[in-house]
Amino acid sequence: MSFLIRVQLPDSPGTLGAVATALGAIGADILSVDVVERVGGVAIDDLVVELPGGRLPDVLITAAESVAGVEVDAVRPYAGVLDTHRELELVEDVAAEPNDGLAIFTEGVPKIIRAGWALVVTFDAAGAHPIASSSAAPTVHRMELPWMPLARATVLDGEESWVPETWQELGTELAATPLGKPDRVLLVGRPGGPMFRAAEVARLAHLAGIVAVVLPD
Repeated sequence: MSFLIRVQLPDSPGTLGAVATALGAIGADILSVDVVERVGGVAIDDLVVELPGGRLPDVLITAAESVAGVEVDAVRPYAGVLDTHRELELVEDVAAEPNDGLAIFTEGVPKIIRAGWALVVTFDAAGAHPIASSSAAPTVHRMELPWMPLARATVLDGEESWVPETWQELGTELAATPLGKPDRVLLVGRPGGPMFRAAEVARLAHLAGIVAVVLPD
């Protein structure tokens, strides 16, 4: 079974290699690595690892944190590997079929930023309502979103009163970005975490900005 592990580690030569060695010692096979963020001498990395059957994911935490200075932010099941070229492929897919671009974009975003789901919501006098959703997105009709219209990409507090109770129960981390205009917003959720880092939010905003150019109004 494959798992996505988010680790914080000292941004120094050899540390990631030491983590890889520790994971290999318990039989885990690293499939891919993605650097999420580097700040203040600390690197945030996402590792997709394959764990032999019968092993509990807790052993991944124990192994990674056996390396000095390493902390595991989250471990969760993950299908596939990380591919930093998916952004370009998604933009090309949207540009090829702009009339279906909103649905294509919303379905593709969670795979790129390792989220559980995505919604595109619009805002009018009656409130906010979704106009596109990924296959794993929760079903919603109308929502009270006090932060709309949205001027810039941001991390949202998943425990505020507007957040549906079921999302809160799952510990859903949330982020949002305007999609071409403040009253059309991409909302992404990551049930169970980990939290969205600043670099991920910037990546989301950049992608939304590019795609918004080819989406029909």
